[in-house]
Amino acid sequence: MSTPEPYGAWPSPIDARLTAAHDGRPEFVTHVGDDLWWTAPRPGEGGRRTLVRRRPDGAEESALPAPWNVRTRVVEYGGLAWAGAPGPDGPLIVFAHFDDQRLYAYEPDRPGAEPRPLTPVSAVGGGLRWADPVVHAAQGEVWCVLEEFTGEGPGDVRRVPAAVPLDGSAAENRQAVRELDTGRHRFVTGPKLSPDGQRAVWIAWDHPRMPWDGTELKMAEVTARGPFTGVRTLIGGPEESVAQAEWASDGSLIAATDRSGWWNLHRVDPATGEAKPLCSREEEFGGPLWRVGQRWFAPMENGLVAVVHGRGSNRLGILDPDAGEICDAAGPWNDWAPSLDVRGSRVTGIAAAPCSGYEIVELDTVTGRARAVAERHTDVVDPAYLPHPEERVFTGPGGREIHATVYQPRHPDRHGPEGELPPYVVSVHGGPTGRSAAVLDLGVAYLTSRGIGVVEVNHGGSTGYGRAYRNRLREQWGVVDVEDCAAVAEALAAEGSADPQRLAVRGGSAGGWTAAASIAQTDVYACATVIYPVLDLAGWATGETHDLESHYLESLIGPLAEVPERYTERSPAEHADRITAPFLLLQGLDDVICPPAQSRRLLERIAGRGVPHAYLTFEGEGHGFRRADTMVRAAEAELALYAEVFGFTADVPELEFQH
Repeated sequence: MSTPEPYGAWPSPIDARLTAAHDGRPEFVTHVGDDLWWTAPRPGEGGRRTLVRRRPDGAEESALPAPWNVRTRVVEYGGLAWAGAPGPDGPLIVFAHFDDQRLYAYEPDRPGAEPRPLTPVSAVGGGLRWADPVVHAAQGEVWCVLEEFTGEGPGDVRRVPAAVPLDGSAAENRQAVRELDTGRHRFVTGPKLSPDGQRAVWIAWDHPRMPWDGTELKMAEVTARGPFTGVRTLIGGPEESVAQAEWASDGSLIAATDRSGWWNLHRVDPATGEAKPLCSREEEFGGPLWRVGQRWFAPMENGLVAVVHGRGSNRLGILDPDAGEICDAAGPWNDWAPSLDVRGSRVTGIAAAPCSGYEIVELDTVTGRARAVAERHTDVVDPAYLPHPEERVFTGPGGREIHATVYQPRHPDRHGPEGELPPYVVSVHGGPTGRSAAVLDLGVAYLTSRGIGVVEVNHGGSTGYGRAYRNRLREQWGVVDVEDCAAVAEALAAEGSADPQRLAVRGGSAGGWTAAASIAQTDVYACATVIYPVLDLAGWATGETHDLESHYLESLIGPLAEVPERYTERSPAEHADRITAPFLLLQGLDDVICPPAQSRRLLERIAGRGVPHAYLTFEGEGHGFRRADTMVRAAEAELALYAEVFGFTADVPELEFQH
């Protein structure tokens, strides 16, 4: 029998340690020979990522013990950090180790084998970094992206497609690395070799564009020595984003490009650059290239193409390119990550559902059967404590659509007192070119199982809804995102779902910006949780961030030289006097994307103004918390904020506020 109890104070088996232990997801799943490999998070081991191996009999093992950490820092957000190839004595694995960013080669089946370095350490700036590798054992090389710092500044950097010898000759000699292009573009992905070995393709773009604004698909002739020759652009440009390109087994070239307004698949003629759509739909078959090595589609040997596609959410389908038809995989999974691998008639990917976290799923395209084969979800708590996501469309200013997912409070034995409405937290994703998926998230359940509702807002500028929806944020960051979140919060209050006096906003990175901007610009929220945020636009635009996003504000706000007043008017750090709501500020001290200087600047300007606030910092954490102890402290502090402001009792340490 259900018992009434104040919202927020419901007893829950989902504590912060449980959420931290299950934070993160498997990534970059690939077959090497008959074995399946992927990277997996280890929050309890300092936040490192390990490499996991699954043999054909189902046996799994962590292939790299601590302290090995399979993670690259290329463009700081990283991406694909490992590759493998079968060999006569077992698999050859090449990976980037986070601590020194060197590439290592590892043959795990050789008795006594240890990872051996393939690349040198550089003392200049951020050093040498590597990503998006492909092992070409026959050529004795691994092809990848080389990121090389040329000075101490965040913009003193170059990136080129490169070939690293597998014999280790480059471990002490940078000159042994073969650069495959002349470095004419600021950003590149790793090159893909055609089946005949004659040509290679890769994606490139330059400042001030971000990869979802405009990229170019490059092609060149392969040479045995020295750089490629005959480099040219096939498709792409300032207003066309090519997100991925792959060679099919028959030698044809397939690319995901948004020239139609949606990332759709096209077959590209390598001779002329003519691009013909394979399946024209108002759906996305690609996404934002925040990290190199993402794979939204994978050509199969039989001519079909495995695709991750959808509008808002991502499904797995098999595309017949001749008929332009897709057959979707059956199963509960409603969000597939851009990490597909094909082997014969089987497709392997990473997927989650409203009631299960991300697991590794295999689809047999002959039988149509899909099943989880690794990282299988297990219920760590009674599912009765988990919320049911409700995908909704709200109406914003001017009648525009706003996509959001609502998670109502849910508990098997508690309900709110008669006449009381639940508090709600508006959660904003990072990016801001990104999205939130309607899948199981114990961080959300941590709140909803205690009687606090959560709504994740995919505001204008989010991905999954076409280029026009993404472009709503052009020169409108701090306006459209703030308005959309407020419109959703106020709509929930107006319909009687949420207590209008107990609304909060929270987010990390770009979401932290929106949370801070929201309490500076509106009186909708009673409090805010602001996590590793952007707070001072002028500072961020003039050297306080990394290279990838150093020109991002030119599209999000406008050129600083032309519209300096916008940078002042929209920055929360410039308007500390407008902030009256209590807030919690969480910051990693090693963050080079949104550095601590941004947070300190706001705190200096709000000091003594009587606004209750708490500032927690975490040594060894960068942009995105990875360590279990950090995540526990952050989650408990956030709940403590809501308990203090919303007026309920919580089983976490109290926050010590400054004023």
